[in-house]
Amino acid sequence: MKILVIDDKATSRKTLEIYAKKLGHKVITAVDGQEGWNIWNSERPRIVVTDWVMPNMNGLELCSAIRKHEDEDYTYIIMVTAQDDIGEVIQGMKAGADDYITKPVNKEEFYFRLKAGERVLSFQDKDIVIFSLAKLAESRDPETGSHLERIRYFSKTLAETLVNSPDTPAEINSHYVDNIFLTSPLHDIGKVGIRDQILLKPGRLTNEEFDIMKKHTLIGFETLNEALKKSPKAEYLRMSAEIALSHHEKFDGSGYPNGLKGNDIPFSARIVALADVYDALTSKRVYKDAISHEKACTIIQKGKGSHFDPLIVNAFERRIENFIEIKESFAEN
Repeated sequence: MKILVIDDKATSRKTLEIYAKKLGHKVITAVDGQEGWNIWNSERPRIVVTDWVMPNMNGLELCSAIRKHEDEDYTYIIMVTAQDDIGEVIQGMKAGADDYITKPVNKEEFYFRLKAGERVLSFQDKDIVIFSLAKLAESRDPETGSHLERIRYFSKTLAETLVNSPDTPAEINSHYVDNIFLTSPLHDIGKVGIRDQILLKPGRLTNEEFDIMKKHTLIGFETLNEALKKSPKAEYLRMSAEIALSHHEKFDGSGYPNGLKGNDIPFSARIVALADVYDALTSKRVYKDAISHEKACTIIQKGKGSHFDPLIVNAFERRIENFIEIKESFAEN
């Protein structure tokens, strides 16, 4: 779990960092509220431990900003105060803090405060639920094996590479990477609505059958979009719906279901499109043999600018070794 520790005093900041790391957490630190706010925006840590009195943006202002801008990924906030004053505590809770601890921070008490935060957040752990839904769709197709695991790691690898690219859209940050890892397994969730005679057919589909198969993109979108209507702030639902709908679109406009072209295709769907094609090419199916990694790379490079976004192909070329590692880690039995 990512924990953000914010304190303008170096000694206090380091102490809290050491305590949190001993519990096995990944810790990010900030020297004031403004830096903490910037980090929270890009990294979206699950727990924030923040001092009250700081320059640029104090703890109260930071709490209020986080509560105003967070989505369905709740951030658990622990306020660190200099005095155990009930009025101050109430003020902090009103601003959005979940818990508080007084200075000097006691190690054992800090551990228990973090554990309380972990328990709260565990109820909001979407990863298990989402992956289980994806597995439900996948269970109807016994040939897919470890497809979902590979897709999420391929997609995450591409997104991580694109974070610092100068041509990448501004919203592509660490939080975006986390979301695409979470949601990419839902790309084919709509296949639950495709009848077995078509979904499990061992040979090539007829044109009429393929037209029916294409509808899995619309079924997946409609299913996830209904959930999004009930939770319109949920970025992960928005991303999962756009991936389900558009991961078969092509950069030149020749894909389906809507024939979207170029930047009209959601960026997340462009990422998953390449990940999905690479895995399909290099995996054995009843109706085809797997092709080599080298041949798959050649096909993807030939599709640069037609099937795939050139920016994403460039990212793929930079991380080819990682694709091989992922493929081997989740090899079929």
